Amino acid sequence: MLTSCHVLLIHQEWFLGKPLQDEESTIIHHYAFAENPTIFKYPDFAAAWAVSTPLVVRLANKVRDEPLKSDFTIDLKHEVALYIWDNGNGPHLTAVPELCTEPEDSPQTRRCATTLSTEPPLCGEPVNTEDIFVAVKTCRKFHSERVPVIKKTWEKDAFFLEYYSDYADPSIPTINLGVPNTERGHCGKTFAILQRFLSGAVPDTKWLLVVDDDTLISLSRLQVLLSCYNPSEPVCLGERYGYGLSQGGYSYITGGGGMVFSREAVVRLLDSGCKCYSNDAPDDMVLGMCLNALGLPVTHSPLFHQARPEDYARDFLAHQVPISFHKHWNIDPIAVYNKWLKDDLRPRASDGLNDNAKTEL
Repeated sequence: MLTSCHVLLIHQEWFLGKPLQDEESTIIHHYAFAENPTIFKYPDFAAAWAVSTPLVVRLANKVRDEPLKSDFTIDLKHEVALYIWDNGNGPHLTAVPELCTEPEDSPQTRRCATTLSTEPPLCGEPVNTEDIFVAVKTCRKFHSERVPVIKKTWEKDAFFLEYYSDYADPSIPTINLGVPNTERGHCGKTFAILQRFLSGAVPDTKWLLVVDDDTLISLSRLQVLLSCYNPSEPVCLGERYGYGLSQGGYSYITGGGGMVFSREAVVRLLDSGCKCYSNDAPDDMVLGMCLNALGLPVTHSPLFHQARPEDYARDFLAHQVPISFHKHWNIDPIAVYNKWLKDDLRPRASDGLNDNAKTEL
């Protein structure tokens, strides 16, 4: 039997979830609430979230009358919370303790409506290292600063890897693709890499991974994840951002966290005539436009990260076994790699990525 109190609650606007908060203002949230970022809560999608019908109705009317104004979609969970909050005119997120990200076999989950699996999907054996070609974008001014970090951390896990620069340095070695360095965008360099991947100048592999020289990545974890995808299909995988999505825009794989392409995806991109409008155009966004025009999907994985661990909520990373991070700014990149990405043992499909860590894939 419904009481007057229950009826009142049903007709209220509710925004429910497991709250996350930023400890410091972060670039992925456009430095929102810079004076005190902890005051704003947003939901951890991994725990599930819910909105009441009255709120859905109001938001539907709002979207119809006032389309989303933001050009970029970077972190959807934060942006959804901002849109619902509506500069204080809408509800804050209400914490629901039954929405959990605890491992499903934990005794703490007896009160939980949602839990997380402690192991990655059993898609098969990890792909072989010989099936992945790694392309690192660099330039002469970072040969002595960033490249040594890669060599001290994850380079040893790559079977096929080349460094692409504006200067051929035999000590690394780097390959000059004949594209001048640009301060931003790097579209010309990335498309030269795609063309080289299909040219016969490099080994014929199933997968291409393109990273920046300040990307930190676990190739062994990527091998596990790629076992879930068919390289004969046009797969484009990484951290998905969006541009102008409410106005018919497109999604794209943000470059800093690493862009993964199946060979078939590269073939279709280049066969389509897709190209840069300038060498310094944003490579990831140009690729996103081309994939959208071709009707090819852009696949998101939350395990790739465009920014540093410090730029993400602590509780968000607590249930991940991440694949990548990006940027060396104000951090010790080798320490970050050792803490977040280093595996002592090569993962097997029958094992968790890390026996002591919770996994989100």
